[in-house]
Amino acid sequence: MLQVIRSREDHPTANEIFQAARQHLPTISYATVYNSLRFLKEAGLVHEIKFGDGASRYDRETERHDHAICNDCGKLVDFDLPQAADLMQAAARKVEVSTRVSSSDVKRNMSRLPQGIVVRKLDL
Repeated sequence: MLQVIRSREDHPTANEIFQAARQHLPTISYATVYNSLRFLKEAGLVHEIKFGDGASRYDRETERHDHAICNDCGKLVDFDLPQAADLMQAAARKVEVSTRVSSSDVKRNMSRLPQGIVVRKLDL
């Protein structure tokens, strides 16, 4: 599983990891994938990204960094913004939204930000 995640440039879901792993191990089960992902996450080798009710995604980068997600296509990209926490707080104040410190996701009104792009901070 780790090799599958590290070989990708994107942030695959468990199902995408399962499909890629099946290319090398045709008899692999979903249970094996989920158990492996849980172990890798607990060992600090991958990071699980959760956005709302959608499927979790897995990131090979475990150092602190930020993500931007496209609301239209769902693409999730990494970027590094050293002052992300301060920027997120300032952005939230500017567009009159609240931030939840527990998850650090910026909650905002869709009509106040450019359509299709949401910037969310993740503490890794």
